[in-house]
Amino acid sequence: MAPFRIRPTRADIEIAKRISDHTRPEVEQIAKILTWGADEHVLCALAAGWWLYSRHRGARHRTDGNHILLTTVVVTLLPHLLKAVFDQKRPGRLMNGGPLRCAPFSANPCAACASGHAIHVGALASAAAVLPPAKRNLAWSIGAVLVLTRIVLLAHWTSDVIAGLAIGAAVERLLRRWTGFGLSRRE
Repeated sequence: MAPFRIRPTRADIEIAKRISDHTRPEVEQIAKILTWGADEHVLCALAAGWWLYSRHRGARHRTDGNHILLTTVVVTLLPHLLKAVFDQKRPGRLMNGGPLRCAPFSANPCAACASGHAIHVGALASAAAVLPPAKRNLAWSIGAVLVLTRIVLLAHWTSDVIAGLAIGAAVERLLRRWTGFGLSRRE
């Protein structure tokens, strides 16, 4: 049991109740597939692949590859640390009287805070801010869909997802100072 217990807000509970009452099985099945797009294992593999690819490119690509890999590793480890400190039941464990519906592989019923998927998306969305508007907006749209799957699947409270996005963006921005990511685009 983690030392700090976090309770959901009234808004969190109301949103989860409405989702529990109105989400159709077809929507849940689509969300279960889409949620893999922000899974730490998938994103670590993609970041490592991008890093390897960037080794044979120019200096800016290598800097970008270093930054994306470092950011992905940090935001992969951070949720595990946070979940060891903060304890919160997942909404899927509380709606409908028990664990009837929840995200796939949500084995720990008290690991809702903060959403690891949202931390990843927040970091990648922050990094996407340096992209041209069309690519940036596409990345942000995909990220929004991915984090919404966590709410639809009752894996996380809405406030956990919002907190995860903010944490991920803050981590990515802090790491920029160390990696130099984004500097060459401003010059």
